[in-house]
Amino acid sequence: MAALGCSGMICAEVSASQSLGCWLGAHVRAFEHYGGAPAAVTPDNLKAGVTRACNYDPVINRSYAELAAHYGTVILPARAAHPRDKAAVENAVLQVERWVLAPLRHRQFFSLAEANAAVGAKVAELNARAFRGEMTSRADLFATLEAPALRRLPAEAFELATWKRGRVNIDYHVEFDRNYYSVPFTHARQPVEVRGSATTVEVYRSGQRIASHARAAGRRHYVTEAAHMPAAHRAHLEWSPSRLVAWAQNIGPEVATFATALLQAKPHPEHSYRACLGLMNLAKRYGPDRLRAACARASASGAISYSSVKSILVEGLDRVPLAIPEQLPMPLAHENLRGGDYYAEQDSDQGVDHVG
Repeated sequence: MAALGCSGMICAEVSASQSLGCWLGAHVRAFEHYGGAPAAVTPDNLKAGVTRACNYDPVINRSYAELAAHYGTVILPARAAHPRDKAAVENAVLQVERWVLAPLRHRQFFSLAEANAAVGAKVAELNARAFRGEMTSRADLFATLEAPALRRLPAEAFELATWKRGRVNIDYHVEFDRNYYSVPFTHARQPVEVRGSATTVEVYRSGQRIASHARAAGRRHYVTEAAHMPAAHRAHLEWSPSRLVAWAQNIGPEVATFATALLQAKPHPEHSYRACLGLMNLAKRYGPDRLRAACARASASGAISYSSVKSILVEGLDRVPLAIPEQLPMPLAHENLRGGDYYAEQDSDQGVDHVG
């Protein structure tokens, strides 16, 4: 609910909660309802608007401050336990309870839009009602006195954005809304501030923007800009699964089979690329012959990982021949084996007839 200081012109709506989005959205709709923004706004000290209440130096929520700057107004929170600081809206609350909520108390609504349509009609009637003992109304005073004095609304609509403090991970990505966004790798492990709107995610450090990305949908996605990566990591982008398998085929079929299984085993392709590049380093260190033998042993044991191949080479197990399991002949006679005579005897005892 909002009320102007001179005319007392009221704006009221039903809101889902007192969250930051609902709070800022209510301000935007109130300014649009009035057709302009006032020079100053005096709100309550709710947490969505005022981060830290203080009679002398209150701390305004950063998104709330952005809204004020967008509309060219200033936020002056009321002092705690001083209702006279916002006398106009306190009186408006009484009027809305009497002339809006009371007449609608027996109606049932099935959506916020339906409820707000009914509330809006009643508020319009209240604003048009003449003051007691006078010929003028809130709407009349607003049209003649306050409407010309309001600040013009900006051409662009306000874009709601939320701020979050965070720290850049060692992989030069920072988390926001369960997705991960890259920053220049030189800022790894540094504290930053993340600003997220409906369409973009921006990362700031010491008041300077260091990265900007389109906001990702879903969860657990990595949004990475190549320019943010170290040179060694950018080299990974030049590889593809087909190129990695082709390299492995040049070393030998055992390595190609292992590399193909490795690419299919990892949930993220980047992880597979790194493991295959690790195989390249092993080929340089131990030679192609030993790498072929190590990949064959790892594939035979089902240990499809870079660490398994490296462990085989470090321990020298690639030089040990693979053991072929011995096929033991089936015994012809054993006390637990039942022959044909046993079943023939059982059938005769039970009177089973066989049709030939």
